[in-house]
Amino acid sequence: MKMGIRLIPNASRNEVAGRIEDGRFKVKVQSPPVEGAANKQLIVFLAGFLRVSKSRVRIISGEKSRDKVIEIVGDEAEILRRMEGKK
Repeated sequence: MKMGIRLIPNASRNEVAGRIEDGRFKVKVQSPPVEGAANKQLIVFLAGFLRVSKSRVRIISGEKSRDKVIEIVGDEAEILRRMEGKK
């Protein structure tokens, strides 16, 4: 599935911080946006958070932007449930 992400680098902790008005998810990561560090941490964090392997998470567009489109291979209902904070 594809989803929109607003990445917030240099955060105090890694977390999914809800949705913004246009339906994208806001994701905070601790890494700075230098040399792809924030993108790498985003992939590692989302893979662990969604309980999928890192190879199943990739950035489709927005490599150099805070606004990204992410593709995640897995059960869409389960992914959305986890991203929305539902158990």
